[in-house]
This record gives sequence, structure tokens and C-alpha cells, in this order.
Amino acid sequence: MAAPKDPRPCSIADALALVGEKYSLLVLREVCLGNGRFDRLVRNIGAPRDILATRLRRLVDAGILTKRAYSERPQRFEYRATQAGLELEPVLMTLMAWGDRHLHPDGERPMVVEHSCGKTLAAVVVCAACGDPVRHEDLTAHPQAPGWTVGGPEAA
Repeated sequence: MAAPKDPRPCSIADALALVGEKYSLLVLREVCLGNGRFDRLVRNIGAPRDILATRLRRLVDAGILTKRAYSERPQRFEYRATQAGLELEPVLMTLMAWGDRHLHPDGERPMVVEHSCGKTLAAVVVCAACGDPVRHEDLTAHPQAPGWTVGGPEAA
């Protein structure tokens, strides 16, 4: 079966077009941890240098990272998250929590993050209006793209 010519318009797909490539979220993880220099990124992510350079360029072009020189001879750069990049940090924390629950059920977590309250962060998505945790059974989608329903395009 061939891929549809016009897939569902979706902000998830749009976001993944920018940060869904292999290594992109790991770059953001490292930058948020304070490791924005190229050699540290290579070491901590394990990405090939050419692919990492491509991902960094794309993230800078998308306004997720900024690049600034920290050495003129030789010319070297470090990367920092923009406001848009920092707004992805809760996504990383939620993804890490999922991985802890489903990929490390023995409790042997590879990393923990401490919140400013002094406790280990337990990332939870809550509704901004009522404060309740978000659960699948409490959600109802309302497609806004013309011609689309929850089930797909109206003509299909």
C-alpha cells in the first residue's frame, strides 16, 4: 500500500519534521545538560561527526538552538537552546519518564533529574485549565483541518 499523498495535517508531524531525526532530541538533551560543545556532543551522543553537524545546522536554522563562537583559533562553537528549544525540555523529561517505566522497570534508571524542590523529578502532563493529570480516556480530538475527521479525510 502506497503512502497517502496528503497525510493528516498535524502539529506532531510538523514538530517531528524538525526534531524527529535520529540524534536531534539527544542533541537537545546534551545542550540542556550544559554540553553544547561539538566534541562533547560527539562523545556523549555517539553520532558520526558529519551527521551531528547536519543535525546541529538544522536545529540552528529552525531556531531551536543558537550557535556562538568560543574560540577563534581554531574556530570552535558551542550550542545553546533558544526559548523554543527550552520549551522542548518537558518533552524530553516526559520521554525519559516513559523510558524509565517501560524500558527500565527494575528501577535502575540511567539518569535522574532533580527539581528545584530537591526531589527527583516525576514528569507528569497536566491540564493547564484544571490541573488534572492527562489520561487517554479523558481526551477528545477535534480535527481543525478542513476536510478531516478523527477517522481521516472526509472523502475517504
